[in-house]
Amino acid sequence: MAELSHRPLRELIEGFGGCDEYFTEMISAGALIGGGPFESFYTDGGPCPQKLVYQLVGSDPGHLAAAAALLDRLECRGIDINMGCSAPAITRTGAGVSWMASADRAAAMAARVRSATQKRLSVKLRTGLEDDFDYLVGFCRRLEAEGVELITLHPRTSREKFKRKARWEYVGALRSALKIPVAGNGDIAGPEDLLSRAASGCCDAVMAGRAAVQQPWLFAQAREAEKAKETLGVKTVTVTFLEETGLRFLELLAKYQPQEFHISRARRFFNYFCDNLKWGTYVKNLLNRETELRGVAKAWSGYFAEHPEEP
Repeated sequence: MAELSHRPLRELIEGFGGCDEYFTEMISAGALIGGGPFESFYTDGGPCPQKLVYQLVGSDPGHLAAAAALLDRLECRGIDINMGCSAPAITRTGAGVSWMASADRAAAMAARVRSATQKRLSVKLRTGLEDDFDYLVGFCRRLEAEGVELITLHPRTSREKFKRKARWEYVGALRSALKIPVAGNGDIAGPEDLLSRAASGCCDAVMAGRAAVQQPWLFAQAREAEKAKETLGVKTVTVTFLEETGLRFLELLAKYQPQEFHISRARRFFNYFCDNLKWGTYVKNLLNRETELRGVAKAWSGYFAEHPEEP
């Protein structure tokens, strides 16, 4: 969720009714303790700091512990260590899922971070570098022993990306093997999946990522259906609704992010949000030509003016 789970997206989701917890985009531990010029935007806790979980990434145990100590001073729900990212730019530094290569090293690092913060400490990870469930259980038990209080499992190996379906049976099996709560993540395409996974009893919580960008209203819709005890129907979105939601995001982006981030964040958001449109790929290409937010907004509204039949 790099360049996605920042304050503008959280504000947008909260405007539809919100969710229980928000995880930030990855915060580099080294950059945070080094006082990077944009770190204040990564640590912006709005709009609901009490529901925010700061997600740290890094390969140096000392850096991660020092960064956790800095974040411990801020209001938040907890601090999360990313051991699941398999992007080459992250793994070649020894961060992300690379931590799963050694349970000893990961446990020692978790112990250092645990001693640096009083906040809830969690870890998000994958099944591992290989598909070895016994290793995964042993790895997580080591983290649990060092004070990690929540595990979020994305049940794919580091090599699988999105090539195969997430093994949700691993989420349930891991939950049975641990004493701490286990959340599941993967293949949540909409509110129907959110509800079905939550009702399955295989996990203590469900995390949604990309679907929450495409459908910022999915948490609210799932909550409404759950309260009503009704079968969830497909949400009908209108041309006006989609256009206004896109424009609202651009307003929030301009308000809460530095100009240097505007275009990259806008492109990332619309890469998913445009999937609501019949001609989504065309619209993505249209927006990607723009180099300023006002140009993106003009192109976005211009498309709907020319295609009133959308979506």
